Amino acid sequence: MGELNRGVLMATRIPEEVIDQVRSSVNISDVVGQYVQLKKSGKNLFGLCPFHEEKTASFSVNEDKQIFHCFSCGRGGNVFKFIMEIENISFPQAVIKVAQDNQIDLPQSVESRDYNEAPQVDSLTAQLIDVHELASKLYHHILVNTAAGERALDYLTKRGLSKDIIDQFSIGYAPPQRLMYQFLHDKNMDDDLLRQTGLFLEWQDGHLYDRFVDRVMFPIKNGSGKVIAFSGRLLSTENTDQPKYLNSPETKIFNKRKVLFNFDIARKAARRDGKLVLFEGFMDVIAAYRADVTNGIASMGTSLTEEQISTIERVTSSIDVCYDGDSAGQNATNRAISVISEQAPKLEIEIVSMPAGIDPDEYLQKYGAEKFKDWLSSARQTPVSFGLKYLRHDLNLDNEADQINYLNDAIKLIATVSSEMEQDIYVNQLVAEFNLDKTAITGQLRELTRQRVTSEQRQQTRQTYRGVNSATVQQVEKKQLDRTEVAERMLLRQMLHDHGIWVHVQSVDQFAFVHEEYQTLYLIAASYFETHSNYDPAKFSDYVEDNHLQQVLVDIELIQASDVGNMDAANDYIKIIMKQTPIQDQISNKESQLREASQLKNRDLEAKLTIELVDLMKKQQQL
Repeated sequence: MGELNRGVLMATRIPEEVIDQVRSSVNISDVVGQYVQLKKSGKNLFGLCPFHEEKTASFSVNEDKQIFHCFSCGRGGNVFKFIMEIENISFPQAVIKVAQDNQIDLPQSVESRDYNEAPQVDSLTAQLIDVHELASKLYHHILVNTAAGERALDYLTKRGLSKDIIDQFSIGYAPPQRLMYQFLHDKNMDDDLLRQTGLFLEWQDGHLYDRFVDRVMFPIKNGSGKVIAFSGRLLSTENTDQPKYLNSPETKIFNKRKVLFNFDIARKAARRDGKLVLFEGFMDVIAAYRADVTNGIASMGTSLTEEQISTIERVTSSIDVCYDGDSAGQNATNRAISVISEQAPKLEIEIVSMPAGIDPDEYLQKYGAEKFKDWLSSARQTPVSFGLKYLRHDLNLDNEADQINYLNDAIKLIATVSSEMEQDIYVNQLVAEFNLDKTAITGQLRELTRQRVTSEQRQQTRQTYRGVNSATVQQVEKKQLDRTEVAERMLLRQMLHDHGIWVHVQSVDQFAFVHEEYQTLYLIAASYFETHSNYDPAKFSDYVEDNHLQQVLVDIELIQASDVGNMDAANDYIKIIMKQTPIQDQISNKESQLREASQLKNRDLEAKLTIELVDLMKKQQQL
């Protein structure tokens, strides 16, 4: 029992009654909903899987069973398993996090205990994160508590950042003196690990030295709020050839194409506000936070990427784009609209254009928090409305040629709108401004709209075809279950959910599952039922430590069948497992021997094996 029930041994570090209390006090959909935008479909909730890239939602949450499952990548389990996977933490740490995030009181003995020594899912990832967390604390300490950080602190204060904001974003300072290597070396961090952090450069002789020097340090965090990289702003930009901003290089834990600044905070705020706000830079996000706009995010100094859009799409169906009001900002806004519309056509976009020549940070400093919030809420416009204004750039609309080019481009843009009412509003604006014949415009618009619809239908057909092929490939790649394994899954499902069938199977002399994974689950369940009178899928999942067995258990729970409690069906499954399967194995083995005898042209052996094979087949028919 002890060897089989390792999950319980791990769980006993936290009393089982505490684990049960935490699990039963939360709804898995509320926890998962902090990371995935879930929508109801039938009995389950569906969303884009947070564990792999996908365009079609294959990630589901079953509230009745309190389990999650992805039909594409196969991950599944209960609420603790989800947190373990997405946060890369151990089981005890997952229990603590679920409790703390949901304001569930824990016994002092549990809350005060250090569970950091528990094994992580990926030890190198955990080590790299630990190094970055330590580095962030040192940079922050130097900024707020030392004479070396006074100049940097004065710079931030003049930019309107309070102590609370500096603490909130863990902003720090890397002094001219190279302290980081010695600090981490004193913490017994070896050079092989430090080379992989991106925090250091390497001399030709192999010695490491600090990458960041004399820079205000902005920690970059992952979706779980763990520091994974830094962006350092040079404090003194005079008489230097150093870049103004220096980011960490890409590492095992940091990919700038995937990371969004402040996403760990913004994704939670998005559940409340129903949207995210995309800014151009870190300081704009921080400025918005100062105005109590906490759902702001920014990309990592590059154009918005497909990976970042996928991350956004998982947590919200609406986004505001708020870039700088200068020409570069407007160009960036136009690119963002284009890439979002292409990659995530269902994502609703609104544009907040800042006044010309001013960015959100400057606007806040000049006009204050209340006016900044008012601007964000009142200055929104649709992508088409923005596009109609953007098309005017570098055009002289008093010039007939420019005017014709603008009108042709404007009508093409309006044709991308699916709503006829919205189209009519934009057409009326053009008619009024340029004194045009509305009939001529609507005729041209109608033809462009027809072409768009036809193109979209073709694209949908291609996507459907690719989707069908993709689903077919996934089905082929999945393990094909033979008749015996299907029977084992169906029977184990019945046994777990019906105590009468459990007792009946236990009374069958010499019963055992053929495949080891089902026999192991059966034995773990036996120890579970020694202390539990009722079966709870989410609770039992904690007993199953092995990842593969947890996935098998989820697959069993998701079987759509109504045979629970059907004793005749259970006996049929037992018959297949105990009688038909062994004979089928003998038949397969005999057929293999017969082929070998035929190849060797051993006629006597071939005749003997043929008779034995016929006898086995007759015996199988009699079962």
